[in-house]
Amino acid sequence: MRLPLLFAFAALACVPPAIAASAPGVKSATNVLFIISDDLTATALSCYGNTVCKTPHIDRLASQGTRFTRTYCQATYCGPSRASLMSGYYPHATGVLGYTSPRQAIGDRATWAQHFKNAGYYTARVSKIYHMGVPGGVEEGLDARIHDGGNGADDALSWTERFNSLGPEWKAAGAGETLEGNPDGRKPVVGGNTFVVVEAEGDDLAHSDGRTAAKAVDLIEKHAGQPFFLAVGFVRPHVPFVAPKAYFAPFLPYEKLELPPKVAGDWDDIPKAGINYKTSVNMKMDIRRQKKALGGYYACVAYMDAQVGKVLAALEKSGQADNTIVIFTSDHGYHLGEHDFWAKVSLRDESSKVPLIIRVPGKKPAVCDSLIELLDLYPTVASLCGLAVPARLQGKNIAPMFDNPRYRVRETAFSVAPSSKGFLLRDDRWAYLQYNEDASNGIELFDVAKDPQQFTNLAAQPEFAAVVTGFKATLAAKLRAVRDNDLKRE
Repeated sequence: MRLPLLFAFAALACVPPAIAASAPGVKSATNVLFIISDDLTATALSCYGNTVCKTPHIDRLASQGTRFTRTYCQATYCGPSRASLMSGYYPHATGVLGYTSPRQAIGDRATWAQHFKNAGYYTARVSKIYHMGVPGGVEEGLDARIHDGGNGADDALSWTERFNSLGPEWKAAGAGETLEGNPDGRKPVVGGNTFVVVEAEGDDLAHSDGRTAAKAVDLIEKHAGQPFFLAVGFVRPHVPFVAPKAYFAPFLPYEKLELPPKVAGDWDDIPKAGINYKTSVNMKMDIRRQKKALGGYYACVAYMDAQVGKVLAALEKSGQADNTIVIFTSDHGYHLGEHDFWAKVSLRDESSKVPLIIRVPGKKPAVCDSLIELLDLYPTVASLCGLAVPARLQGKNIAPMFDNPRYRVRETAFSVAPSSKGFLLRDDRWAYLQYNEDASNGIELFDVAKDPQQFTNLAAQPEFAAVVTGFKATLAAKLRAVRDNDLKRE
């Protein structure tokens, strides 16, 4: 039986000189348009195989760029994931395991956007790039509600300018229902990190993402004549599931929607720590409410896709499309009823895997199945734009994949779920989940080649003991390498 391969831990060497080319055919001073959705699972996009939720604008981008099928976030909820991909460090390197900025940990080291700013780029943030308390804000200790404004855990040094996009969220006028913890239907539409559906009145501009798209369009028009790094953060499909009511029409009546298969005793062979924090059971959502949650999520995805289309159209109109790297991704995935789990936080593929599409000028469209991490974006995009790649970064440069989609930079992807003290190692065959560094809260092992939906935990079966032992050693070595970084040597 093949044991998991140990990680190659060496950090990327600095690219010498700064404009030395790691990406033939890509210009120096190439613009960057970074678009990130919030709580988006790849399985909700039609370019990733969804036949119910149509996403034509993201699909078009995928047809023009490289669509990555196995990209993993480094933390399975917003705050630590965003701090990681923007800072260039794993969460356990900076200690950002919650909703804070990485700045205190990284000192004067440049974040991803700041690296471009330091190179003379105009850098701007529109809406949520770092954590902003969407939608709760005050409940999460941050004064940054989308309906009140505020910068949340944003990093001011990263940006030339930054813009927040206000919106009514669950307070929007329209037909609303609280689905979570509301079995008798008496609870009003409430805020916080709660499953709420609002088929809202008003057009796209009545809501945060419509305003984000409009501001992004304005900035593209204003700054088309200079190198720019524009980060556009859409808050949908994060709860509450609020979108103009026209986007709900394809998913009505909700009863027609199909939920993922339910398997009797699905949780019996997994540790308590492996049961997600939101489930159909503890949310008290019956089948009707589960289907409405799915329809509300899809409506928000469709709304977000339409806003992506507006931004991409503005880029085309500006004449800068052929000089701009476009990236579309999410901060983590999302459960939509698989295993009776909902939302993020779990380390299953639905929560830890993210969509990623990158269109690089001069590169042919492709599909890449190589394992990569969101942490790889910083060194890769810096390299593609002819900037130096700091040796301290913990991600890897995947630029060769745009010429050869079979190129590999890693044998295993790594992600964490800080709230459950969980760790994921994911390779071609196995998904290994361990809770606590000493595995005291349990282990899960899935043979994803035979069991892609991860229904059968093999960790306790004697014939797989050697696989478990190998992964334990790999995880311990990975954590040592993550923590042994330049942040600790000053």
